[in-house]
Amino acid sequence: MTDWTVMWVRRIGSLRPTPVDEDGLVDRLRLTAVSLGYALAMAPALALAILSILCIPLGLVTVGFALAFAVVPATAALTAVHRRVSGALLGEELRAAYADTTGTNLFTRPARWVTDRVRWRDVGFLWFSATGGFVLSLLPVAMLTFPFSSLVQAIVFGGWVQWLLALLGGPVLVGWWCAAPALVRARALAERGILGHSRVEELEQRVTEVTESRAETLDHSAAEVRRIERDLHDGAQARIAAVGMNVGLAEKLLESDPAAAAELLREARESTITALEDLRSVVRGIHPPALADRGLAGGIEALALPLPLPVTVALDVPAGLPDPVESAAYFAVAECLANTAKHAAATRAWVTGAYADGVLRLVVGDDGRGGADPAGSGLSGVARRLAAFDGRLDVLSPAGGPTVVTMEVPCGR
Repeated sequence: MTDWTVMWVRRIGSLRPTPVDEDGLVDRLRLTAVSLGYALAMAPALALAILSILCIPLGLVTVGFALAFAVVPATAALTAVHRRVSGALLGEELRAAYADTTGTNLFTRPARWVTDRVRWRDVGFLWFSATGGFVLSLLPVAMLTFPFSSLVQAIVFGGWVQWLLALLGGPVLVGWWCAAPALVRARALAERGILGHSRVEELEQRVTEVTESRAETLDHSAAEVRRIERDLHDGAQARIAAVGMNVGLAEKLLESDPAAAAELLREARESTITALEDLRSVVRGIHPPALADRGLAGGIEALALPLPLPVTVALDVPAGLPDPVESAAYFAVAECLANTAKHAAATRAWVTGAYADGVLRLVVGDDGRGGADPAGSGLSGVARRLAAFDGRLDVLSPAGGPTVVTMEVPCGR
């Protein structure tokens, strides 16, 4: 399903009654065309429905596994088209929350499919599309074509039965005008009921996401604590211990060798300065000073200044966002800009963002070679950081570029 097709479908509107005029006629013709597409989808739906059922008994042999690896993706593709079209008609998004198959192999993946209720919903939809859905979608097409076909038959054959049917064409055409929006809406609502999420499934999915996010957040927090402990132990703590030893030795040599004591004190002073720098680095990793002093917009501008390529920053972000959200967004942008500088081979980059309707939305892009991997350590870490705040990360990075990373974090002020 291409984007222009969805845009064309959305032009139909909310399927409400329209006046008897040219626009109303165009809307109903479009609705009838969509209904015809629904009806034509009966053929692949019936074939996939039969093959889906055959996959289970044939799973006892190798043929069933091979068939499943063809049927399940084809079913997902067909239902994805219906979700997009019906969602566009109803003005909402119908999402498919399939069970995660990451880490499965050729033998364990079919087992995951069999236990996935969303996949079974797809199979149920196939049977609906091939039976009742087909009849429901065929009605607007039949009601529109009946008056014209009956009139042609009356002119060609001239029988009284044909002329009687031609006279009935007028009322049928009026019925088409009145019923077409309702019939198409009924089909879209039925598809939403089958392919959409139930409240229970949404809650279960939400609980799973929260559990995974909490576990990842705890792991990330534990890793950050270990990093801070390591930085303090290897840096500031070691230098402060050296300062104490130098001061102790200088105290002993103060009378017997004043020159050596002065040298030790000088080294202690230098070690103290270095230890302070180490402490500042550790604190900067916890909460950057630029973020605390200048807010999120100023902090991101400070991030862009030292990069070896021009970065355009255009942010409309108000003050007063929660500090944890600002910190997560700051480090997420920092990771994206670092990836751009290291791997993108870009000539320019940009950061845009705004806060609206309780959602902070940031976009980081570049004109580089593309091919960024959302599952890589950097971007996956960003996704985990944002997931702790119910945020999401979308990566668009085709080969040859450009790369556009969109981050959304819901938050209050």
